[in-house]
Amino acid sequence: MNGSSHQRMGTTYQRVLLKLSGEALMGSLSYGIDPEIVQGIAQEIAEVAAQGTQIAIVVGGGNIFRGVKGAAAGMDRATADYIGMIATVMNAMTLQDALEQLEVPTRVQTAISMQEVAEPYIRRRAIRHLEKGRVVIFGAGSGNPFFTTDTTAALRAAEIDADLIMKATKVDGIYDCDPKVNPQARLFRSLTYGHVLTHDLNVMDSTAIALCKDNNIPILVFNLSVSGNIRKAMQGETIGTIVGGSCEVS
Repeated sequence: MNGSSHQRMGTTYQRVLLKLSGEALMGSLSYGIDPEIVQGIAQEIAEVAAQGTQIAIVVGGGNIFRGVKGAAAGMDRATADYIGMIATVMNAMTLQDALEQLEVPTRVQTAISMQEVAEPYIRRRAIRHLEKGRVVIFGAGSGNPFFTTDTTAALRAAEIDADLIMKATKVDGIYDCDPKVNPQARLFRSLTYGHVLTHDLNVMDSTAIALCKDNNIPILVFNLSVSGNIRKAMQGETIGTIVGGSCEVS
């Protein structure tokens, strides 16, 4: 299995995994979920899904609860991580509702059994949903403490044989230094997995990067706050930074 096994449909990726942080759903709020932000994300996803791209989503829970912070405050780390997993399901259900209001068939699958509100994660069922044109949202992380939702995104992308992981951020891509500190910072258009790992660029955690490297799954880091970027990225337009190619700066 590898991320390049699917053929491109014109300029559009056939199957992508979109990684959304919980913080992406907050907007300008300090906590929780901004309905307008969720509706905007759902609208862009709906537009791309209507064009035939198969879309899976992994969503974080940092807008509600972050396990690392809970552990830092004295909570048992495993317990804190499980609470964080439950928070991701809340976000997944919220996004599902926004998509279904746009008449996009959507399924939430969770790594922790919650049969009253979501399906259990079953790889073959997830792939079948995607093939039928349904958006699949993976909640509850990997179901294991001590693993991030970035690692979950890499794992699920490998399992469903995704062409691309789209890592949504608040910046235009990966820079050689902090653009907020140095206005001369240069944006990388592409990077190797090795460069990201060696220079500790904090794109995703090292476990996630290694999984993508081993399974040849490219990662596109892009700015979610720019309207239309989800559509542009999924259609193969040049935005953000692609990890998995050579090192190239803009």
